[in-house]
Amino acid sequence: MTAVFYAFRDSPERRNALQSPLGSAERYVLYGLDQLRARGLVVRHNLERPERPPPWARAASTAVKGALERAGGYGGDFATVLGSLREANRADVVFSTVDTVGIPLMLAKRANRLRPPLVYAAIGLPERLGRLRGERIRRLYASALGSTAAVVAYSEHEANVLREWLAHHGESVPVSFVPFGVDTDHFSDFGGEATVDVISVGADPHRDFELLLDVAGRMPDRSFRIVTTADRVRTLAPGPDNVTLEADLPFDEMRRRLGEARAVALPVRENSYSGATTVLLQALALAKPVVVTRTKAITSGYGLVDGENARLVPPGDADALEHALQDALGDEWRARALGASGRATVERELTWELYVDRIEELILNASALQKSRS
Repeated sequence: MTAVFYAFRDSPERRNALQSPLGSAERYVLYGLDQLRARGLVVRHNLERPERPPPWARAASTAVKGALERAGGYGGDFATVLGSLREANRADVVFSTVDTVGIPLMLAKRANRLRPPLVYAAIGLPERLGRLRGERIRRLYASALGSTAAVVAYSEHEANVLREWLAHHGESVPVSFVPFGVDTDHFSDFGGEATVDVISVGADPHRDFELLLDVAGRMPDRSFRIVTTADRVRTLAPGPDNVTLEADLPFDEMRRRLGEARAVALPVRENSYSGATTVLLQALALAKPVVVTRTKAITSGYGLVDGENARLVPPGDADALEHALQDALGDEWRARALGASGRATVERELTWELYVDRIEELILNASALQKSRS
């Protein structure tokens, strides 16, 4: 029986999800932990301890992060990783779900402090690697990433960038593109009355809410709602009167807001990894007409075809975003057809079960390879 150790970023969202009942929709942020347990894997994680990491781990984290950053490196949550390293070393495989803990884990692996094979999920890793200063530190991080058993990227573009970066530095490790997934049971069209014309949901720093506010000002006869974090709301200039801002909603409330919108707008600035992917899949599963930025993160790998199952617009193009939203709101039959096609796409290619299947395969392969070498 394979034992896997999940490494999460320590955040209120993650801890709340871990405390929520099994089967709750918000547990998707656990990256398949529940499903792997149900399939017979022994799963533990780094947030089982309710308190903060021990003082020695926090002190060591400060020292290591400081040394790395002075050398031109990029840090992470070393305290959480160091505080759970003993438990991680008891597993057959370690699955790092995010770069915040992945970078410390890959450095620990390179230093022989982490014994099990490491499966590393990259979410914006090229941007972090781009901040490294100096060839010596780049070689260190390339060697550390090369010490992993496998790298997972949720963007085909990000996977290609990482392969090229590793090859440039003389390292070779399997880098797999794994499309993210959505629970199509939790996210299904519940047929409620629309209470707003356009909604946009998200918290990542690449969301272009400023562009959406500009477009909302051009469409005064349409209502808009933006759901994000309180910190993000504070960065936004006052918008037009037809825009409502909401912050830090519970997961079920966010899902209800998506279901109550006539259309979903997801403007995103260009980057390697984020195409508003999670909310995009949720909105498609709800059979909503979705207008999303054509970033490199979703151009390929997610089966999106402009005008067939979503509307794809160029980054930063207010005219294109406005035109696509006007089309979605002005033709109800066309909007329904677009939404139905989007729902069919996720049911066919992008379900949560398919996502978990791919993660499980990578974990089991890493475990089998390690056992064959020992």
